[in-house]
Amino acid sequence: MVEAFRYNKWANLHVLAVCAGLSAEQLRLSSPGTYGSVADTLLHLFGAEQRYIRRLTGAEPRISEKDQFPGIAALIEVAQQNSDELIRLAGQTRPEDKLDTSYGDQRYRMDAGVVLLQAVHHGNDHRTHICTILGAHGIECGAMDVWAYGNASGAMVPVAAS
Repeated sequence: MVEAFRYNKWANLHVLAVCAGLSAEQLRLSSPGTYGSVADTLLHLFGAEQRYIRRLTGAEPRISEKDQFPGIAALIEVAQQNSDELIRLAGQTRPEDKLDTSYGDQRYRMDAGVVLLQAVHHGNDHRTHICTILGAHGIECGAMDVWAYGNASGAMVPVAAS
């Protein structure tokens, strides 16, 4: 799980770096079948990460989709903090760890790992939405898959042919 959250951090910072080069008008772009605008999707992504952290630790979220878009620089700071906390939580969560929580109108007892898995899935889903929006408007998002992460992080290194 820790490596999955290292990837999640790298991918979040990658998409934020791409978005840092966008104009205010481009941040308002959207595309059918996605969450909403690029800005709305980013705010949702990082607000949701904070809600996952709250489920696991009780820490109150600092941002929400109800907030005005704080800008890319502020989201980079939030993304780094969220990521570091999710990496920490992934490293200490055990299979037997359970939590009581609400989802919709229902109360649940669930494995803490399910919350962590949702955080990874949710990040992948919404980063894809952002890249779909950008691609539909002719803006390149760059490689953000696990292979690109492996190359960028040094976790995947070419070896000389024998």
